[in-house]
Amino acid sequence: MISNKSFVINGSREKDILLDISYLENQSLKSIVVFSHGFKGFKDWGPFNQMANLFAENNLFFIKFNYSYNGTSIQEPCEFVDLDAFGNNNFSTELDDLKLIIDWLFSNKFQNELDLNQINLVGHSRGGAISILKAYEDDRINKVVSWAAPSNFIKRMDESKLDIWKNEGVAYIFNSRTNQNMPLYYQFYEDCLKNKERINIENACRNLSIPHLAIHGSDDPTVLIEDVYDFKTWNEKTKVHEIKGANHVFNVSHPFTETNFPDHFHEVLEKTFNFLKG
Repeated sequence: MISNKSFVINGSREKDILLDISYLENQSLKSIVVFSHGFKGFKDWGPFNQMANLFAENNLFFIKFNYSYNGTSIQEPCEFVDLDAFGNNNFSTELDDLKLIIDWLFSNKFQNELDLNQINLVGHSRGGAISILKAYEDDRINKVVSWAAPSNFIKRMDESKLDIWKNEGVAYIFNSRTNQNMPLYYQFYEDCLKNKERINIENACRNLSIPHLAIHGSDDPTVLIEDVYDFKTWNEKTKVHEIKGANHVFNVSHPFTETNFPDHFHEVLEKTFNFLKG
């Protein structure tokens, strides 16, 4: 039987993290998967709850969570009700959150269900890039899988607008799904400059000593397909899987009301399972 439980743990900068675990209660040690959502995402986005059960059915101990500053709250984990937190998020905070979750694995009560020598990171989009960076800086990680991940954080910023951003202290990003103008405070860019080595995805990829699978859709309009081949250029051991015709979210959406996963997303999961269990 699949067990689904939720926990609140201490996150970064005095904000909490809400996380979910899904696993088969069979008293056997399982490989662990920690899944990171992307920008403007959250742990229950689209098909992620159904996906969690599928990971569990494959006898993996699955964790998904909301980054502490992703803009949701503990009480409303699927709504962006804390836009001030969203505006104060940055890559360093997300890397620190991920460390806290990995630390939690070593102190919880599920030790008879966990193989702590098999901790794997999986992430979508920005969460995929964060997973790559964390896999490089944390030697407890066994494998990493990135879905539609960017290969460079800095190049995605519009340098022509940096002065306006600095002078006004905030830029706004429109969320077409929720019709919200979501703030991004200038601290975000300052943190990038301060931690430019820590968030250097190229350096992390070049120095990864663990297996890395990078999955990307050929028709991704958000993070272009070229980014996934950067990973292969930087590290010949990286495995790349291109899904023809797939978009940035592999043809799923929020809310997800379908009974079955679309073919592209099913392919993502199949390749991920084979890689993690191989």
